[in-house]
Amino acid sequence: MSLTDSLTQAAPRIAVLVPCYNEEASIEAVVRDFKAALPTSTIYVYDNNSKDRTSEIASAAGAVVRREPLQGKGNVVRRMFADIEADVYVMVDGDDTYHAPSASKLVAKLLDEKLDMVNGARVTDWETYRAGHRLGNVMLTTLVTMVFGKRTDDLLSGYRVFSRRFVKSFPVLAGGFEIETELVVHALEMSMPLGEVETPYKDRAPGSVSKLSTFRDGFRILWMIGKLIKEERPMQSFGLVAVLLAVISVIITVPLFITYYETGLVPRFPTAVLATGLGLLSFLSLTCGLILDTVTRGRREMKRLRYLQIPAPDFDSGFLK
Repeated sequence: MSLTDSLTQAAPRIAVLVPCYNEEASIEAVVRDFKAALPTSTIYVYDNNSKDRTSEIASAAGAVVRREPLQGKGNVVRRMFADIEADVYVMVDGDDTYHAPSASKLVAKLLDEKLDMVNGARVTDWETYRAGHRLGNVMLTTLVTMVFGKRTDDLLSGYRVFSRRFVKSFPVLAGGFEIETELVVHALEMSMPLGEVETPYKDRAPGSVSKLSTFRDGFRILWMIGKLIKEERPMQSFGLVAVLLAVISVIITVPLFITYYETGLVPRFPTAVLATGLGLLSFLSLTCGLILDTVTRGRREMKRLRYLQIPAPDFDSGFLK
């Protein structure tokens, strides 16, 4: 029997990853529901310095509990992706707002269509989803769509399924909630096969409080998008700056040329120096864009080669039925 045939017949190892911070009111239900939805999976709960009984309750419910002292969801995801070995990774928040029975649909789509990431797009009543979060999600998703392409309708969903190739080739850099943006942009820039499944979304359980700040985390996510645009689209970013500086330089220079043509003099010498400086900065910005574009292409090729080094086992979803 060939290696490919043996991988096809074997059931994949499924790991459910649950980053948690003070979720004692909901973590038992999350562990219970996902064990029922994916009976062959292992549930990993990573406690991110909780001040309540999250760890004890999760352990009693049957989860494998580990701790990550660096605060922030991105730090937890980095640790989970590094430590856990599996074929399929299901990542979900520990607040019991995501629909556990949909997990089998997400996993089946990943396996049957040979995808690297399946996003759980939230479907909810408007009253359930805070207005600020809803508006921020729409705005940020639209911004990423405009720059990197439209392949998801819910950028900030915390419910996703990944292949091993994705997890082990993804260099996690974000430290907080902006990790969701980094995940999507990485997949888009690497041209990975992606999918999306609509899943119900409900309100938090009584006693569970959202850790996401509308403004603080919203600005952090926006800052992360700006950094990713600079790093992944340097020619466009620095090229735009170059154009703006060149336009300002020309606008300042035109009156000087008119005066010089009429009188043969340049009476506003400081303005001429400013225009010259802006012109030089414009060319410098364009040069930076050209150099960084070459660097970015090299980085992308290296990430792609790392991705291709990881085998893609050929599982099917028959074990879920």
